[in-house]
Amino acid sequence: MIQKTLKALLEELGKSKVTADPDILSAYSVDESSDLRAEPDILVRAENTADVSAAMRICNRLGTPVIPRGAGSGVTGGAVAVRGGVVLSLEKMNRILEIDCENMAAVVEPGVITADIQKAAAAEGLMYPPDPASLDICSIGGNVAENAGGPRAVRYGITGNYVIGLELVLPDGSVINTGGKFVKNATGYNLIGIIIGSEGTLAVVTRITLRLIPAPLHSIDLLIPFESIDSAINTVHSILMSRVMPSTIEFMEAGAIDIVSRYLGRDMPFPDARAHLLLQIDAQTGDEIDAMLEKLSSAVPVEHDRIIVAQSPLQQERLWKARRSIREAIHALNPVFLAEDCVVPRSRIPDFIIDLKKYFKARGLVSVIFGHAGDGNVHIDVIKGDMDYDEWLNRMPELKKEIYSRALARGGTITGEHGIGCVRREYLPMALSDAEIRLQSRIKRAFDPNMILNPGKIFPDDYCGDS
Repeated sequence: MIQKTLKALLEELGKSKVTADPDILSAYSVDESSDLRAEPDILVRAENTADVSAAMRICNRLGTPVIPRGAGSGVTGGAVAVRGGVVLSLEKMNRILEIDCENMAAVVEPGVITADIQKAAAAEGLMYPPDPASLDICSIGGNVAENAGGPRAVRYGITGNYVIGLELVLPDGSVINTGGKFVKNATGYNLIGIIIGSEGTLAVVTRITLRLIPAPLHSIDLLIPFESIDSAINTVHSILMSRVMPSTIEFMEAGAIDIVSRYLGRDMPFPDARAHLLLQIDAQTGDEIDAMLEKLSSAVPVEHDRIIVAQSPLQQERLWKARRSIREAIHALNPVFLAEDCVVPRSRIPDFIIDLKKYFKARGLVSVIFGHAGDGNVHIDVIKGDMDYDEWLNRMPELKKEIYSRALARGGTITGEHGIGCVRREYLPMALSDAEIRLQSRIKRAFDPNMILNPGKIFPDDYCGDS
C-alpha cells in the first residue's frame, strides 16, 4: 500500500513535494508532546490547495492514513503519525493573503504563524486577539484544529470566536468553501463550528478567514503577589465583580515561579509569594485605563507597593517572558513530564489545585501548576525527574485518571485547549457519555468514510468502527 501511495504521489505532485527519505521523515516524527515519537512513511509538503486535494484523493483511494501537520507545536500528539501513513505538511502554505480593513477581516493560509497575523493586523490598527503561549511558533491552521485559547480568552475569547470562513479539503479531495467576510450566517449546518477543534480528523483546512477588531490604543500589565492560591483566585472574582474585565488574568503557583526563575537564570519578583497573578488591561483611552486601575485598587487585597505596573513595551515583555517560558523551562530542565490542561469553574480553581498538590506530594511527585485564572483553564505538569522510566510509564494511567476525575468532580472537563489527540483518547469516556461519543464518531464517518484522516486520535478504538 505504501509503495503504491508513494508512486502515485510522486507521479501527481513531483519529487520536490514528496519524500520517503528517513532522515527527513525523522524531523516529522514528533510534535511538542513529551516522550512521543512515530515516524511517518511518506512526507508531502503541499504548496497550495490543489496539492492538498490531489494528495487526499490518492490516499483516500488507496486507504492510506493522512496526518495533517502545521508547525508541530501541539502537545497531545495530534500531528504524530502514530499509525504510519502520509504526513501532509502545510508549512509552505504560509501566506497572509489579505488584511481587509474595510470588513475587518484577514484571509490567511494555514501555515501562517499566529504572531505574524497579529503583527499584520496591528500595522493596520486592527487586532487578532487569540494569543496561545506558543504564538511565536504555532500556525493558525493548528490553532483552528485545536480551537486554541490563550491568556486573552477571558475578555476576547478563543480561536473559534474569530473564524468566519474556511476553505477545506475533504478526504476524497473535494474542496468546500464555507462562511466568508460577513457577520451572520443561518444557511444550513454550521460546518465551521464542526471543523474548529476537530484535530485534523474531518478535513484539511487550506484557507482561513478571520474576524479582526479595532486594536486598543493603551494597555498596561500588572504583576500581583499573593500569600496563597486561595487569595489569588478569590481576588479574580473580586476584580470581575468590580466591573473591570482584564484582557488577561494569568496565575502561577510557587512551583512555576521557581522553575522559571531557575531556567531564566534571574530572580523573579516576589520570590516568596505562593502565587502570582499577571493581569493585562487595555482600553482606547488613558482615562479608561486610569478608571480601571482605580477600581482594581479596591478589589485587590495587596499593598500597592507590592504591585508591579508595567507600562513600557520592555517592562511588559519582561513580565510576560516569565509566563510564556514556563512550559519551555519544564521541558529544558525535565524533558519527560505529564502535561495536562483541565478546565474547571473559576471558583473551583483553588480547591482543585490544592487537592492535586496534596495528591502529588503524598506520592513523592513534583508538579508545576499555572494557567488562565480568568477562564478556569489549569495547566498541570507532573515531572518524571529521577524516577525509573518503566515505573513512570506504569504510573501514567493512574495519574491521568486522578487528575481528570478531580476536574470532572468539580464540574469541569479533561482538556480546555490542547485537545484529545492520541494521549488522552482512552480517557474520553470519562468526560463524554457513550451516546455523545457515538454521535461524534458518526460525524467523523460522514466526513471520512474510509477513516483515513488522522487515525488513532480523539476516539478510543472501541468507537472507531461505529457507523
